[in-house]
Amino acid sequence: MAQREMPDVNAAADTPLLRVEDLKVHFPVYAGAILPRQTGSVKAVDGVSFEIRRGETFAIVGESGCGKSSMAMAVLGMLPKTSGRIIFDGTDITDFSAERMRPIRRRMQTVFQDPFSSLNPRMKVGDIIAEPLVVHRAAQDPGARRARVAELMALVGLLPQMAHRYPHEFSGGQRQRISIARALALEPDLVICDEAVAALDVSIQAQILNLLMDLQRRLGLAYLFISHDLSVVRHISDRIGVMYLGRMVETGSREALFASPQHPYTQALLAAVPVPDPEAVAPPPSSLLRGEPPSARNPPAGCRFHPRCVHAMPKCKDEEPALRHHGATEAACHLV
Repeated sequence: MAQREMPDVNAAADTPLLRVEDLKVHFPVYAGAILPRQTGSVKAVDGVSFEIRRGETFAIVGESGCGKSSMAMAVLGMLPKTSGRIIFDGTDITDFSAERMRPIRRRMQTVFQDPFSSLNPRMKVGDIIAEPLVVHRAAQDPGARRARVAELMALVGLLPQMAHRYPHEFSGGQRQRISIARALALEPDLVICDEAVAALDVSIQAQILNLLMDLQRRLGLAYLFISHDLSVVRHISDRIGVMYLGRMVETGSREALFASPQHPYTQALLAAVPVPDPEAVAPPPSSLLRGEPPSARNPPAGCRFHPRCVHAMPKCKDEEPALRHHGATEAACHLV
């Protein structure tokens, strides 16, 4: 797997392409069959802020259920937001209607986890890749659409003559290449990769990651890369945000986060990564992490990580820490 290269950024990269401010996504919980009433809410995303610059990859990592995908869907306008702001290329799109989001969606595309589920099995691959062009009326002429589909297939390493096949005739890696080609059809600025390689074999993961990195260099793409696999994130990311129970607990550059993690949760995640060197000694994850994640419906008071933290203090149970600079990263922890 190729090592990640820093993107070639220009002066325009000083302005974030995407800025998310204090985003909250709460799902109401109802009880009662005849007269249902709201009895609480699941706080899937509860005050997340970050920004992504042009041409860079911002990765978000965390355990399943921490709110990574809900956050991404809210950014795309596919989930209702409880509060917060989303600013894309200088425009506040937080309260945009579906009609006003239409031109924005041309510039924000998604690659999902399971390429077989995200591709219509009854459509030929050429039609799948051309569908965004038809929906957004980007290429009215059939000949122009076919030429664009052939160009996109070649771009992701597929033969253009494969356009007449169906998704089941391709391998998992090839299907994900089709998904990537579809995402690039409208020449987006931002691609959200939601566990885009999690369903693939390790060797195929490397191929898709290298493809994504090559496309980024060639097309100037920005990625919001969501994953639970730190070894994958280490290769593709420029900056990393660590989420726990709907909150961001640490952010920083890839180098800083892996070299000197400050938050105990980040340290536990890194300790759980398999080490290829049999002589290397790493602290067992159990020495840094205990128990199971609490429910997002009733998160703990104070620091949400304190019930599982071996360093928890009385202060952690009452006072929620804010993200603050410590060294090269920002961490939400009373210890730093």
